[in-house]
Amino acid sequence: MGSLCLQPPLLLSISAHQQDHFLPSLCPAHKNAKRQTSVSSQRGQGRPTLDCCKNFLGWKCSYERISHRPVDNCANASMQPLRSEPEANDSASIWNPISTSLDAFYRFSRPHTVIGTALSIVSVSLLAVEGLSDISPLFLTGSLEAVVSALFMNIYIVGLNQLSDIDIDKVNKPTLPLASGEYSPATGVAIVTTFAVLLPYFRWKRSAVVAALCIVAVRAVIVQLAFFLHIQTFVLRRPMAISKPLIFATTFMTFFSVVIALFKDIPDIDGDRIFGIKSFSVRLGQKKVFWICVGLLEMAYGVAMLMGAASSCLWSKYATVVSHAVLAAILWKCARSVDLTSKSAITSFYMFIWKLFYAEYLIIPLVR
Repeated sequence: MGSLCLQPPLLLSISAHQQDHFLPSLCPAHKNAKRQTSVSSQRGQGRPTLDCCKNFLGWKCSYERISHRPVDNCANASMQPLRSEPEANDSASIWNPISTSLDAFYRFSRPHTVIGTALSIVSVSLLAVEGLSDISPLFLTGSLEAVVSALFMNIYIVGLNQLSDIDIDKVNKPTLPLASGEYSPATGVAIVTTFAVLLPYFRWKRSAVVAALCIVAVRAVIVQLAFFLHIQTFVLRRPMAISKPLIFATTFMTFFSVVIALFKDIPDIDGDRIFGIKSFSVRLGQKKVFWICVGLLEMAYGVAMLMGAASSCLWSKYATVVSHAVLAAILWKCARSVDLTSKSAITSFYMFIWKLFYAEYLIIPLVR
């Protein structure tokens, strides 16, 4: 059969009646074309265009009306293999569900918190390093173990939070998988591997003070102390000691954690009011809480510059003072341009605060 496409002269010697019996078995497109087009035997009228691109060879072989005779593109070396449509569809059908699932889990994990957790652990771990000799495979392995375990805890916490606030998130964060319906509550429970019966007892969001203290305890105290001591005692095998850089990191991140705890409720004020959540933003108003947060961060940057100026290490002094001065100026400029009547603008500024949070953990290892 392949020779019929590669050697068109054989086709020319077959009568039109014979082609009707012979070609359809080779090229179904020919039979369809014959049904749709009446072929005249008068001279000067060419044959219908035939598309043989779906023959058993998988090659493109077209016929055109030129001087009664078919023009064989195969003879002109224009035969091209066609991409298999079923294969492309199969590939898309396999990849699309995977891509959708990964995107849903990415949003469920609250990536800005995951990044913050990873950066904070790496940064605090570096505070325990006293020399280049400490950067060993043992140090890297210990740090990796800490990061992985913390990321699992992070996903557990944000998942538990979303399970407790599905109805509120439908108003405040409708793109989250549980709020949008992409994940069922059962799927959420499976991901965080917790017990549904315990969820009501963890509904700390209703107490603004307790909710804030939870964030401060984790971000300001536990992360700094626990992971610093993990590297210092269990990885580097040194006696437990609290250093000045660790005190600086804990103090600064206490300010930052309070800001995150307060600011996260500013964009959520509508849903919190509907469901009776007495957050600080609901009680005091968005504008007042916004400027309280900005003021606390500017105060933290001021304290950081003073501590940097008191450092005995010259390069650490300049790095600490200059970097915090730059971040403080950027924060103030951006804060003055925020439209407090726009939820999207407030949410965008909240994510900007998280970027400042990331930046601080890049600076902390420089404090000496």
